[in-house]
Amino acid sequence: MTQEATPAPQRFDTLPLDPKLLRAVSDSGYTAMTPIQAKAIPIVLDGRDVMGAAQTGTGKTAAFSIPLLQRMLKHENSSMSPARHPVRAVVLAPTRELADQVAQNVLAYAKHTNLRVACVFGGVDIKPQALQLRGGVEVLIATPGRLLDHIEGKNCALHQVEYVVLDEADRMLDIGFLPDLQRILSYLPKTRQTLLFSATFSPEIKRLASSYLQNPELVEVARPNATSANVEQRFYGVGDDKKRALLLQLWRERGAKQAIVFMNSKLGAARLTRALEREGIKASALHGDKSQDERLKTLAAFKAGEVDLLIATDVAGRGLDIAELPLVFNFDVPFNAEDYVHRIGRTGRAGALGVAITFVSPTDARLVADIEKLIKRKMDLETVAVADEERERRPARGDWGDRAERSERPERRERFERSDVGRSEYRPAPRRAPADPFFDKPYEPSAPVEPPAWERAAATAAKPAGPSRYIKPKRQMAALFAPRVVAADQPLESASQENIAG
Repeated sequence: MTQEATPAPQRFDTLPLDPKLLRAVSDSGYTAMTPIQAKAIPIVLDGRDVMGAAQTGTGKTAAFSIPLLQRMLKHENSSMSPARHPVRAVVLAPTRELADQVAQNVLAYAKHTNLRVACVFGGVDIKPQALQLRGGVEVLIATPGRLLDHIEGKNCALHQVEYVVLDEADRMLDIGFLPDLQRILSYLPKTRQTLLFSATFSPEIKRLASSYLQNPELVEVARPNATSANVEQRFYGVGDDKKRALLLQLWRERGAKQAIVFMNSKLGAARLTRALEREGIKASALHGDKSQDERLKTLAAFKAGEVDLLIATDVAGRGLDIAELPLVFNFDVPFNAEDYVHRIGRTGRAGALGVAITFVSPTDARLVADIEKLIKRKMDLETVAVADEERERRPARGDWGDRAERSERPERRERFERSDVGRSEYRPAPRRAPADPFFDKPYEPSAPVEPPAWERAAATAAKPAGPSRYIKPKRQMAALFAPRVVAADQPLESASQENIAG
């Protein structure tokens, strides 16, 4: 029984490309096209709209940038006038890092031509970008927010745009980017060629994208939302308090030089980075709270091999191409199942093999079920013994011998050595208060004590004869009738009657 031979991949020199582009492609090290490139490039060269879905790391950037550069060569000129270099192609990317990476690839493909390429994104000074746009640009790679800033600032005009590319279109058409995207498309001509490329396309995204494309050609080189066959996926059940120890254990066991560790929160990424740095590991964080300059420097240091573990949020999960990255960790299971496909796509790129390890806590059952539903694959949850390195470094609580050797008081060790009680039965004797002979004497009745001097003085002091000096005397009042003198032998009742009668 004969097996059907696998067709050989097509080469770039078989395409109707300009020698300048073929030379740049050869300089980039490309010889054969990937499946998405072989299917999408001829369609783009024909001028039709395309919706391209392919696994991560399959060369989607070259699939849309090379044919667009070929179609724009008819406008190539060496004039210094900005009016001769209007914006003719706009590439929108959801993250700054992805926009910068796409710009580097397009610059590499267009380096032998006179086409000008610019990249604008937020987080950096807008003035140099404005000067570059005013000088004339044919290919503009941008994030939506910063592009709107330049449009409102009159730094660029989009009325001559002929080509629009939405890279990572599922995120671009998400609820957060849709208002900005609609505003940008309102500035563009209605007659244009629109390309959408992503690794994941849900039915809702397809229906929404159909309103922006005219009779699009759907290009899928693999099952929708499928993960790369070059990536080995492992799921480990572990508690939240054991994740860091398991991360270091698996990373050292596999002998990987570098790895990306994805987390769901910026605060968690910063805390894990500090904890790994205390372990002596070269780790760096990449998240949205850092300035754009810091993010670009961190990414460049990781690509240069100066950082061992890159602790990142989903800002690094889209489109970043890092050569020879063997290992990816999902420290936290992503909230969105599509993000899992993009995260593990950072490894196993360009035909290389990779490993993606996901840590699953007891509360992540629903998130794992969403991932299995998306990729249509059942994942086996593995368990592994985690070595507690911190406990090994810390002395045991009952290790009395080591404590005695490290003790600064030698008498404790001598008292322990003289004791006949075994170590397991040893208990320190309770402390006794120092003896005082005064409290050990028997009771003795004391002699009568004389009262204090102030009490004796108060008792012997003579009482004053008159009223106290603190009592005020009565005030003399004038009488209406002169008082009558009563004899001593006259009774009071008769005297009062006489006064009334008189």
